[in-house]
Amino acid sequence: MSGIAQFRSIVLDCPDPEGLAGFYSNLLGWPVTSVEEDWVVVSDGGSPRRLAFQLAPDHRPPAWPDPHHPQQIHLDLTVDDMDEAEARAIKIGARKHEHQPSEDDKFRVFLDPAGHPFCLCTT
Repeated sequence: MSGIAQFRSIVLDCPDPEGLAGFYSNLLGWPVTSVEEDWVVVSDGGSPRRLAFQLAPDHRPPAWPDPHHPQQIHLDLTVDDMDEAEARAIKIGARKHEHQPSEDDKFRVFLDPAGHPFCLCTT
């Protein structure tokens, strides 16, 4: 089946596009591939594996799990060694979220430097 469009990017609003792009570049091992005034992209060169960061001076991070300020979007990222990945993510600026809903430790919830949630996941 052919769709109407092809996926291009996931774009995260943030107060510091270059800083957040640097965080995800380190987290994913993807280089920064484009820097414009209010827009920065990281990508591994594949399609559609591309994250973009857009300047939003008034950005307010979600307050998940508060239903009045939901996460709206989050990234699930697969890792081989959860403890090692957690330590490395925290070292580059992630914060472990106080709310950890996984009962079997198959995923852990973190916040990026701009407050967007993301999960490190095993299988």
